[in-house]
Amino acid sequence: MTDERTVAKRIHKLRDQLQHHNYQYYVLDNPEIPDSEYDKLLRELQQIETDNPSLITSDSPTQRVGAPPLAAFKQVKHKVPMLSLGNVFSDEELNDFDRRLCGLLKTKQIVYSAEPKLDGLAINLRYENGVLVSAATRGDGATGEDVTQNARTIDSIPLRLRGKAPLVLEVRGEVFMTKAGFDRLNEEQRKNEARTFANPRNAAAGSLRQLDSSVTATRPLAFYAYGVGEVDGVTLPVSHYETLLLLKDFGVPVSSETTKLQGIEACLHYYNDILSRRDSLAYEIDGVVYKVNNYTQQEKLGFVSRAPRWATAHKFPAHEEQTRVIAIDVQVGRTGAITPVARLEPVSVGGVTVTNATLHNADEVQRKDVRVGDVVIVRRAGDVIPEVVSVILAERKGKPRKFVMPKSCPVCQSDVVRQEGETVARCSGGLFCAAQRKEAIKHFASRKAMDIDGLGDKLVEQLSDSGLIEDIAGLYDLTDEQLAGLDRMGEKSAHNLVEALQNSLNTTLPRFLYALGIREVGEATALALSQYFGTLDNIRVADVESLQQVRDVGPVVANNVFLFFRQPHNIDVLTRLLKAGVHWEDIAVKQSSDDSPLSGKTIVLTGTLLTLKRNDAKAQLQLMGAKVAGSVSKNTDFVVAGENAGSKLTKAASLNIPVLDEGVLQEILSGNLTAISD
Repeated sequence: MTDERTVAKRIHKLRDQLQHHNYQYYVLDNPEIPDSEYDKLLRELQQIETDNPSLITSDSPTQRVGAPPLAAFKQVKHKVPMLSLGNVFSDEELNDFDRRLCGLLKTKQIVYSAEPKLDGLAINLRYENGVLVSAATRGDGATGEDVTQNARTIDSIPLRLRGKAPLVLEVRGEVFMTKAGFDRLNEEQRKNEARTFANPRNAAAGSLRQLDSSVTATRPLAFYAYGVGEVDGVTLPVSHYETLLLLKDFGVPVSSETTKLQGIEACLHYYNDILSRRDSLAYEIDGVVYKVNNYTQQEKLGFVSRAPRWATAHKFPAHEEQTRVIAIDVQVGRTGAITPVARLEPVSVGGVTVTNATLHNADEVQRKDVRVGDVVIVRRAGDVIPEVVSVILAERKGKPRKFVMPKSCPVCQSDVVRQEGETVARCSGGLFCAAQRKEAIKHFASRKAMDIDGLGDKLVEQLSDSGLIEDIAGLYDLTDEQLAGLDRMGEKSAHNLVEALQNSLNTTLPRFLYALGIREVGEATALALSQYFGTLDNIRVADVESLQQVRDVGPVVANNVFLFFRQPHNIDVLTRLLKAGVHWEDIAVKQSSDDSPLSGKTIVLTGTLLTLKRNDAKAQLQLMGAKVAGSVSKNTDFVVAGENAGSKLTKAASLNIPVLDEGVLQEILSGNLTAISD
């Protein structure tokens, strides 16, 4: 039986290992082992402590669990007040701040420390003999709230300091939530139909101030130190920046963006650099904090009111502001997505005047309960479209109407449809809707669709913007003269495009069906529909139940196809396309079977096929149950080689894989499968 001394020794070793790996992960950002290995060490320690409860100590890494809920927070009086900071909002104000301090210190240049101003909640961590004994919020600066139980659940806050610890060390810093953690938390809240948070700061503050610390333990909180309070039993360095380095040695995380700067010009450069990278940082910041680095100079400068004279916050332009909703409209995106948009009283957010903000979708409008006349909080971050974050309900006047999504598209009046399980509503008039026109034309002309050579994206933009065409059917009305008048289109180019358009009239039903851009109808689905129904007319009149009889066509795709052919605008465009001469040969109806000799076979196509395009061959083989791969391997069942076959053919020979020519492929596609039967 293992004696208690051996157990205690193992516990001590495990705790040291876990503390070391926490330091590597949270302080140095240089993990030495994967999370799974860390978890194994932690589980071993948990098991030993469970078997030996008398050996559990408060600073053990296992003690980051939630304690019983509190009735209320206790008050904690700070031994050293937690002061607030003054602010500057422009380069001119920062230069004034520097000139004032240089004058008081009778020096031409000051060395500053600089760090991001984290958007979270200030906290004071008190360590005695290296062990965390209490944690308190800033409160009013003199008295805060005891949040010790909650702070203990935050992985980046060490429960015990590294190395030889002082008698007393109060570490001051910010509890915050990363952007990724905030997004995960809100997603989880939505899944549980719980209230979401407006921003990471609110989420961090609300999580740290939970009376039930088991809730805090589930929240993705983090911590960075930015200073110290009471200190006893250790001589601090002579400057602030070096003190932060000492905290890192003790195992306390400090932002990697913290630095030391020579003079105010370096501070301005640092500010602009951080501002340019603001949106790429893992966490939200609302500015930069500058502090006179030397403690003797700090002491000489002293304090003014409730703030140190030797420090200031250089604030960024606000990400969030409040304004009023004057209307709610909907926009139709290039893929038909219907997005509610709030029209706002103009407000400057992040240095840009904002008059519109997205409401994302109908569910979001209902969840946030945004109504015309409401005062709302608007957020803008970088190049992201401004969004309405929340409504200030206390400002609501009367009983404004709830927003209701329109039933028809505001651009083309086609039906607005929303599939079950989707959050986005869409316009169903894909062929006709002006908002979707450019994308519809580009798709129609693409290589796998009608394959109209010479009709590139820039030309489509010109044709649409100039009004020469209003939908895909208008392509076949274009003349040499009209095209020659466009930018970078000479007579020869214009003639070649008209000729390419005429050549595209002779197509196949699967290509034409795919070219129509019906939502979720790709090449394979278009082929499956064509081979099941044989003609376009049969597809047009099919009901949802009949459409679902086609292999790999489920209720969503079936409903998309059914609705597409029920829109009068779409039928009008189809009629004009057929009148323009688009045609194909009807195909013999044949239905695939799972017991086809091709089912499960892996086929590779190589070289140039003369009788059909490779994409068409690929789609037909897939419909017959085959897997068409892009490279030859030992898992390949056979290779189909056209003219000028290259390295794939060579590799097939080296692996003794059967090679078939195009004639055999045609037999296979026509239903004669004896060429590959066992």
